[in-house]
Amino acid sequence: MSIISKVREFFADGNPSAGGGHLAPRPTGKYMRGGRGVTFASWKPALREAQDDIADAWDDAAARVTDVIHNSGWLAGAVDQCVANTVGTGLRLKALPENETFGMTSAEAADWAKTVERRFELWSRNAQECDVQGLRTFGQMQSAAFRSWLMTGEILAELPWRRRPWNRYGTKVRLLPAHRLSRKNESMKRLINGVYTDEDGMPIGYRAIRKDLFKHDVEYDVRARDAAGRPRVIHIFEGMPGTHRGISPMAPALQVARQFDQLADATLMAAIVQTLFAVTITSDEPTEQVLQGLLTPQEQAQMMAEGVSPMEAYMDMVAGYYEGTSLNVGINGRLAHLFPGQELKFHTSNHPSTAYKDFSMHLLRELARCLGLTYESATGDNVGATYSSLQAATAEIFAITKARRQGIIAPFCQPVYEAWLEEEIEMGGVPFPGGIDAFMANRTAACRADWRGDPKPHADDLKKAKSHEVWKRLGVMSDAMICNDLGVDVDDVYQQLAQERDLRAEYGLPEPQVMGAAGGGPLPLEAPEGEETDPEEDS
Repeated sequence: MSIISKVREFFADGNPSAGGGHLAPRPTGKYMRGGRGVTFASWKPALREAQDDIADAWDDAAARVTDVIHNSGWLAGAVDQCVANTVGTGLRLKALPENETFGMTSAEAADWAKTVERRFELWSRNAQECDVQGLRTFGQMQSAAFRSWLMTGEILAELPWRRRPWNRYGTKVRLLPAHRLSRKNESMKRLINGVYTDEDGMPIGYRAIRKDLFKHDVEYDVRARDAAGRPRVIHIFEGMPGTHRGISPMAPALQVARQFDQLADATLMAAIVQTLFAVTITSDEPTEQVLQGLLTPQEQAQMMAEGVSPMEAYMDMVAGYYEGTSLNVGINGRLAHLFPGQELKFHTSNHPSTAYKDFSMHLLRELARCLGLTYESATGDNVGATYSSLQAATAEIFAITKARRQGIIAPFCQPVYEAWLEEEIEMGGVPFPGGIDAFMANRTAACRADWRGDPKPHADDLKKAKSHEVWKRLGVMSDAMICNDLGVDVDDVYQQLAQERDLRAEYGLPEPQVMGAAGGGPLPLEAPEGEETDPEEDS
């Protein structure tokens, strides 16, 4: 059978209309090209529970993140900036009790909240009162807890009761390293990576690890809450549904951090090598004669007198050269005594890459993004940044900062506040309608609170003030909203303004010109003399 006949038979068999048994491939549309091709053929990750992935990678991830922070100036500084942006000096308590539940009027609830806030501030600023170790204030504990979350993905703390003779309160906080929580699993006891759960998956206890007198690890169990519902253990983390442990948010950037270190080390080594040189001599003469040609006549005469070989003399000359601290070029003709046909060559190494800056900036941007920072904030490099770009980047990143405040730091602060408030009401320090029994019955409504941090940074305070003025005049922004945007409480501002007004009246000082006051107009917000305004803003 000829080739043409075979081809005709093949197409006849593959054509259904021709009566053949083979069908032609039908066109299909599939996700990821049906798993075929260079990109997807070898990409077969396993799909399993997120908790299993965390259990397998937790120890390595926590250890590696800790190591890179300890040994990288970039990351250590970026972590400091991240802590400063999110926590600052500590989130401030804003008590918001549900006053209708207790029969309090709005004025009574506001006075009660102010009293609670002042008393809690006294407790939180005294390390001997709030820290069981007596080392940190509550704001410092917030910073340490957030660092623990960045490094391990978890915050672990206890709420012990320690009444000391010089303390007013017994409520204390003990911060613990996250690796003190066991990673063991016992399915019959519903123990998942050191967390005991009930049939609904709610944490009811923990298996922790402590050191005994001989520095041995000893495991012990502790309940999450006592019989009255008072929290005993604080365990904060973020994760997918079904997870009971967290992992460091910097885990996805570990490879990038390692690459940056390798790039920096390789670049430094290349720079060092480029400062060195290698010398080769091309000659048909024997080695002894070549080395003798590198010596001066005086050195050759000394060599003959001492009976040393040219190799030994040359090595002594090299050793003496490197023992000196200066380069002596006063001996003319040092390299002029080469034999005919000899050639002395100096070799320098050339670094193959010239894109170090661009690539390193790319790696640092990825690290900053993972930490929830802008590149300029993480590195301090503001070259090429404009007001618009900084405003846009800050607005996007600040959303992450607020989410971390509400999702990480506030859940750490709230149980502490609830435990302290319970003790304060029980001791009679703060009056509460119905006493401690009413508080226990309405704990959630009584402990309702907001935790506020520093405001969003602004690249230009004058422009921000002008925007507040515009929104205020349009009637869509209140004083409370402006104060929240500035990171202060409107009640505190009003109280301070009232005190300053009375103080000015006492000393006979005139009232300042305030927007909206009788006979007063808006504050002049024009640019200072000699300073140009933004043409886009003026338009």
